[in-house]
Amino acid sequence: MSPVPGEAREPVRNLASNLDSERLVAHLDTMWRIRAFEEAALRGLAEGLVRGAIHPSIGQEAVAAAVCLNLARGDLILSTHRGHGHTLAKGADARAMMRELLGRAGGTCGGKGGSMHIADFSVGMLGANGVVGANIPIAVGAAHAVALRGGREIVACFFGDGAINRGPFLEGLNWARIFRLPVLFVCEDNAWSATTRTADLTAGEGAAARALSLGIPAEIHDGNDAIALDAAARDAIAAVRAGEGPRLMHVRTYRMTGHTAADAAAYRDPAEVEAWRGRDPIARLAAALAEAGVDPARLEAARTRAQAEMADVLDDARAAPWPDLAAAFADVQDVGDPAVRAY
Repeated sequence: MSPVPGEAREPVRNLASNLDSERLVAHLDTMWRIRAFEEAALRGLAEGLVRGAIHPSIGQEAVAAAVCLNLARGDLILSTHRGHGHTLAKGADARAMMRELLGRAGGTCGGKGGSMHIADFSVGMLGANGVVGANIPIAVGAAHAVALRGGREIVACFFGDGAINRGPFLEGLNWARIFRLPVLFVCEDNAWSATTRTADLTAGEGAAARALSLGIPAEIHDGNDAIALDAAARDAIAAVRAGEGPRLMHVRTYRMTGHTAADAAAYRDPAEVEAWRGRDPIARLAAALAEAGVDPARLEAARTRAQAEMADVLDDARAAPWPDLAAAFADVQDVGDPAVRAY
């Protein structure tokens, strides 16, 4: 059974009297919206409406909220195949996102990208990526572009624990450290690389240790503690923006579903899943806010509002038209005959 991170560190008793309740209610709203969006997407998949696979992030919502709500509008993010939460938290329109999942007109990528390649440049979301680790060098390239033009923006790059065993991780972190680039690396460690326990194929102590070996400051965090994670993300982002170079957050969390919506995850010990279910980041934050004096009815209203919003979003996508067939030939780069250019 995978160890539960954080050594049972709970925020409710120690932090309740010092909570910035309004700020954290906004985090809870975002987390509920992420979960409701993915639950709606799963309903769409069950109806046969979603084009392609869905990789839910249910159980990992605190990471997306903590990082993205601490970013500025002009900051950039890169995500993974499990990127709905990051995209929503960065400000993307839920209707356009759902249309994208269903391959409809009005999707963020015109219905061409689907769930694993969702992007929205208008909010700085440079794209999810279906290739494990491939977003890391793209994020570093974006950060280098920011540095070359003297910008104040930073880049946040999300990737999973399985990505640290691929070449782009080392290459990306090395380049970012050598040039002191404004990039925050966020390793969402949910303990499983698809259907294989990550610990069984990862030597050493993981993402944070590898970052430290390259001279990149790195810390390990409980990814289901929204309160502590918000503070940690705020500090890391401030350091990167101040020109102190890259940082890495190694965030231990857990996905409550299988690797994809079609994966029953029978390879996981049910006791492990239940242990993590008891550490649901949404329930933990709601409990802390209630103890801090926030009206429970207000907290419940956030859940109800999010579910109603995303039900409407799914209805909108279901009724949306298919893209014009001529759009299939748009956004395609023609570089000519490669044989002529090469030889």
